Amino acid sequence: MAERGRPRLRRLWRGLAATLLLWLVLAYFFLPWAWWLAERGRHPQLETLPMRTTNADGIPGDPINVGLVGTREELIGAMLAAGWYPADPITLRSSIGIAASVLLRRPDPDAPVSPLYLFGRKQDLAFEQEVGRSADRRHHVRWWLTDRTEGGRPFWLGGASFDRDSGLSHLTGQITHHIDPDLDAQRDQLMASLAERGLLVRRFQLPGIGPTMNGRNAGGDRFYTDGMIDVGVLRPGDPPRP
Repeated sequence: MAERGRPRLRRLWRGLAATLLLWLVLAYFFLPWAWWLAERGRHPQLETLPMRTTNADGIPGDPINVGLVGTREELIGAMLAAGWYPADPITLRSSIGIAASVLLRRPDPDAPVSPLYLFGRKQDLAFEQEVGRSADRRHHVRWWLTDRTEGGRPFWLGGASFDRDSGLSHLTGQITHHIDPDLDAQRDQLMASLAERGLLVRRFQLPGIGPTMNGRNAGGDRFYTDGMIDVGVLRPGDPPRP
């Protein structure tokens, strides 16, 4: 009886494994790719924008995954109102400050972020939110002003990610932060922080780099994403104070 039951049990496990594999392919590749293709033609004025940053050496960096529509002043005001701090420029003093923050476990809410490049220039603005007691772990986003508009208002592209710890680059050995691989979670966290404060009048999505299961940034860190860009239209005028 036991011998006859084993083939049936093996068939059951194979069926479960095949079902799980089919679900993984549909949920994490095919359906995100179909959604990305369906969205491509809805904003033709934005289709030719670059969807991947680079570092100073031209190595592909983090993908673009967020966008905002509004003036520079509206973007800065909204980020501040949502609890994000502007990142300091990289100087000797700010570099010593972030090193001390990581080593001594003390806060540095406006620590610098490394430059990434889009349109041939480094980010126009950068913001961050510390997690814990130091700059070792933090949410951060870089913003670039594009030459496009949406509804007659300036259009910004950004790359949001989460620094999970600091260490050495997998590619160059330089001291750097390592990002969490789930870029969609960081995109969603940023947009939720703006929406919860009533700073957005609407949201929509654009196709970005496309579904990516095993991407690598300029530091060699792995990432995965559904490949979409979440765009928020900022409420015109002065945002509420934090």
